Amino acid sequence: MLVLFETAAGYAIFKVLDESKLQEVDSLWKEFETPEKANKVVKLKHFEKFQDTTEALAAATAMTEGKMGKSLKKVLKKVVAKEAHEQLAISDAKLGGVIKEKLNLSCVHSPAVAELMRGIRTQMESLITGLPPREISAMSLGLAHSLSRYKLKFSPDKVDTMIVQAISLLDDLDKELNNYIMRCREWYGWHFPEVGKIITDNLAYCKSVRKIGARTNVATTDLSEHLPEEVEAEVKLAAEISMGTEVSEEDIGNIMHLCDQVIEITEYRTQLYDYLKNRMMAIAPNLTVMVGELVGARLISHAGSLLNLAKHPASTVQILGAEKALFRALKTRRDTPKYGLIYHASLVGQTSAKNKGKISRMLAAKASLAIRYDALGEDTNAEMGVENRAKLEARLRHLEEKGVSSSLSLPLTVNKKGRLSGLSMKKL
Repeated sequence: MLVLFETAAGYAIFKVLDESKLQEVDSLWKEFETPEKANKVVKLKHFEKFQDTTEALAAATAMTEGKMGKSLKKVLKKVVAKEAHEQLAISDAKLGGVIKEKLNLSCVHSPAVAELMRGIRTQMESLITGLPPREISAMSLGLAHSLSRYKLKFSPDKVDTMIVQAISLLDDLDKELNNYIMRCREWYGWHFPEVGKIITDNLAYCKSVRKIGARTNVATTDLSEHLPEEVEAEVKLAAEISMGTEVSEEDIGNIMHLCDQVIEITEYRTQLYDYLKNRMMAIAPNLTVMVGELVGARLISHAGSLLNLAKHPASTVQILGAEKALFRALKTRRDTPKYGLIYHASLVGQTSAKNKGKISRMLAAKASLAIRYDALGEDTNAEMGVENRAKLEARLRHLEEKGVSSSLSLPLTVNKKGRLSGLSMKKL
């Protein structure tokens, strides 16, 4: 039996001298306790050294993907093909299938082979001659760095990280903005409480407060840039009869700084949302068309990556984000949730309460197909998403019309007193 052993420095082919020892798997490690014992079990037949780190990286990446690289094919043709009758022991069963298919060599992968590989690795320095330990260490370190850099550069999930970080930051910004705006309204409300009810838009409120400053400046301040004419007139009228307390210049200064923060964060949030929208349309256009960029990004973030999300069935996509409710329902033997994050999609939102479950199920099924198309397909267009969304909208209209027509087509009868029966007056 021959053994294919991979190292960072090259490929080694060993010849098993005593195959009977492989029968005792549990005690095989004793045969590799010392270099002398190890040399009685296996003998180095050929060692193919890598020319440089590039060749080592190519061989390592091919090995991790279960493919046969050029250097490995060269070694097998040179050494193993001469003894085609011998079995080849390998550490990866998938690679064995490729070798058998391409070179017609009989490959073996078993617990005994795994234990043999472990033994060879412990005595590698003594078994592979002509390769100093320092050189093996340097090659291992260089290959580790190159492989890590390659994986980071060519990882298919690396772009998803941008979406996951962007949606997480967007949620954090929303929380911070809500806290800041609430604090700003409450703080400035002591001085000018009426303006809080008049100006409902938060950004317009902060910009107006930033321009007004003290309440006494309202009459001479032009707010037409931030407010409609009638709202501006209402603010000026309210300032004349305001019941707010007087505050110092230092207080107003701090409130203005807070308004600056709110305006700055809001502008950054708008820019971040545009960035997220562009990213989603580039990476998952069909999913974005189906559920919207925010819901799509949250689904990807919740699953970890677009590829992980593509592995989920439609039933999981439907309740993704409602795990606590699902397990609680299973534990208490009650109805399981009908939707999770997908509830916030526009198609589910515009549906009547009675049909939300049906639409969320259908949307999850179509969204699941869209996710797989985006993650695994080669095209980058959104035609499939547009087509499926049109089908769902047609189905939604049909369900809504069916619900209205069924409520109107209930049988009506007139009783002896001349009143309608069979349908309550409330339903009419």
